[in-house]
Amino acid sequence: MREEQVENRAPGRMQSLDILRGIAVMGMILANASAGMFYDNKAQVYATLLHVHWNGLHLADTVFPGFLMMVGVAIPMSLDRDKRGVGQGDVGIRIARRCFRLFLIGFLLSNLHWLAHSATADWRFWGVLQRIGIVYGVCALLFLKSGPRTWITVATLLLAGYWPLLMVPQPDGQPTDLWVRGLNFAGWVDRAMLGAGKHIYVPGAQGYDPEGLLGMLPAIAQGLIGVVIGEYMRRQRGSDSVSGGARTLMLAGAIMLVVGLVWSLVFPMVKDLWSSPFVLVTSGLTTLVLGVLHATIDRRSKPVGWPATIALAFGSNAIAAYILHELTAITLTWDALLLPYRWAMTWMSPQAAALVPVLLYMALIGAAMTWLRRRNWIIKV
Repeated sequence: MREEQVENRAPGRMQSLDILRGIAVMGMILANASAGMFYDNKAQVYATLLHVHWNGLHLADTVFPGFLMMVGVAIPMSLDRDKRGVGQGDVGIRIARRCFRLFLIGFLLSNLHWLAHSATADWRFWGVLQRIGIVYGVCALLFLKSGPRTWITVATLLLAGYWPLLMVPQPDGQPTDLWVRGLNFAGWVDRAMLGAGKHIYVPGAQGYDPEGLLGMLPAIAQGLIGVVIGEYMRRQRGSDSVSGGARTLMLAGAIMLVVGLVWSLVFPMVKDLWSSPFVLVTSGLTTLVLGVLHATIDRRSKPVGWPATIALAFGSNAIAAYILHELTAITLTWDALLLPYRWAMTWMSPQAAALVPVLLYMALIGAAMTWLRRRNWIIKV
């Protein structure tokens, strides 16, 4: 990783992007920490903070795809100079190196338990940062080598083609039913690649990995949707049409949301498959929020209120915040955070009490991110 001064960032940087990226990574930490309370501490938590078992959508299911789309949105902002041939060095090599670093860090974070107990534990190949790294690499290279028409065409083909690909009969003879957990060609690919029990997130004869190989295809499409939106916002930057640009974003978001919801009637909306309707619905929701933030934040010189300031702290160092969370998640099993939970249980509902240690934990990560921002440091992977 390396540090950069905030002052060195490109002029005219849109704060709405950092704020939404911050909201997304805060949501990822909230969902993971809530799941930790539920599974490790047997606490009752609000259902929407846990992932849906298969088909459907909870709040927890929207944050990772929202962050992944924002990875795409940021690409035109960061690589525009390179695309115009005024960047320094071989940009393709820099992209590949960043992709590799994200994948490697993700692999290490996915296997902290295995690294500590390699004789008895099993390693996992895929994970969140691995998916982010691959999506970033593919989308960044497509941005450099092609234009919006190609990005839209590739995203459309990936989303449309993913449906029949999932319906390919499984070579092991199991039935294919996208409405049943694990009964699809993507699951078979994961098991064939890594085995049915040792190196995938959901083990067993119908096991699979929610960040598995075939799911990379619609995830790349989601990143490309972000690239299209980011290019539109980049071209609008500096104009006086913030309101018009925000309306266009919200219209695009509404169209994706409606198309995704209608499609989900015949093709289930499944995060673990990263199904095409799931991509469109979550991209639509993310774009709607981005449009609102663009209209209310980017026309001002400073963000309004402390919620935006907190989101900016997380968004400015989003990957660093997520890595810090992965390294410190075990603290949710410590008495220092469980004592406030037990105290809150005496006068709150169980679900509200379970939020107390989660919010305290997030506040600690937020304090670290605020410290970095106040020192004008951005940690890049």
